[in-house]
Amino acid sequence: MYFTLNSNKLKSLIICGMLSPINQDFTFISFFMNPQDHQSPSSQPPELRKVLILRPPPVFTVHEQYFSNRFHILKAYDSPLPTHDFLHAHAQDVKVVLCSGAGPITADVIRDLPALQLVVSAATGVNHIDMAECRRRGITVTNAGDVFSEDVADAAVGLLTDVMRRISSGDRLVRGGRWPTSGEYPLGSKLGGKRVGIVGLGNIGFRVATRLEAMGCIVSYTSRQKKHCPFTFYPDILQLAVDSYALVLCCALTNETRHMIDNKVMMGLGEKGVIVNVARGALIDEAELVKCLVEGEIGGVGLDVFENEPNVPKELFELDNVVLLPHKTAFTKESFYDAAQVLIGNLEAFFTNKPLLTPVANEF
Repeated sequence: MYFTLNSNKLKSLIICGMLSPINQDFTFISFFMNPQDHQSPSSQPPELRKVLILRPPPVFTVHEQYFSNRFHILKAYDSPLPTHDFLHAHAQDVKVVLCSGAGPITADVIRDLPALQLVVSAATGVNHIDMAECRRRGITVTNAGDVFSEDVADAAVGLLTDVMRRISSGDRLVRGGRWPTSGEYPLGSKLGGKRVGIVGLGNIGFRVATRLEAMGCIVSYTSRQKKHCPFTFYPDILQLAVDSYALVLCCALTNETRHMIDNKVMMGLGEKGVIVNVARGALIDEAELVKCLVEGEIGGVGLDVFENEPNVPKELFELDNVVLLPHKTAFTKESFYDAAQVLIGNLEAFFTNKPLLTPVANEF
């Protein structure tokens, strides 16, 4: 037995190649729709379906009961044992780990779990998992698929609009009681007609692009390869920055993309330019970003992610052209509902020897 994804999400998974149409012989049933259903859908007892968690992913925290009713959850974070000792105690019988960025799956963790066969990521990105070690060991990795893309894209456009129209800045002015005495308020910038460069035209990037195009923006992009789409492709990010008013970062963090937004790219964007990052903090050289903002060499930023989370450079706090979020653009009730179904679906598939819903191609 399996579960029902929101029909749009299921369609999206199939279109994006995350769920093959040939695997639609799955029987999808809902495990959420009936709150009275607290039984494991498998004939295998939950205590034999062990899932280890180092640190609880937010999706698990919100929907823990649905996981716990179906699987035997081994909570390293609740144990009085040091993590290494806890892993050693369960080394021979843990085949599955559920994780997120809060509990990275490092090479050391993988070596401590010789029976490990599957890593289920509660996020879309997998930079918190040592993919090279997984490939060496033959361990499969799954992610949350496409369930967060719509909400992250909405938030990316919101951050860009906020920075350009000075929405958060205006909110602070009013709440601080400065409206009656502040005099002339600085003008914002119109979004329509602006050239916006998308860095990474994947699931999220494409959704950002289509939203911005509908708002009258002229959209271009850079990506690992040229896509079949109506947007102009730039093979070089520096030239994209030079030709754009704003950059929206939507790509994965890899060794090649780390600090890809460096001083040269910021200088190319210019003193009116805006950067929005809803991907990973280390895509940007954060020290250079702070320097450029403080010295007025770029126009503003909207950041949901940071290089050393949850630590944020204090210099950013007092700047009115900076909008900050606590890495929460994907956090909606709807996306967590869908994500929980995908995660449980992957776990059910593993324990019943069925094809996984959202396997990640390990090209790392």
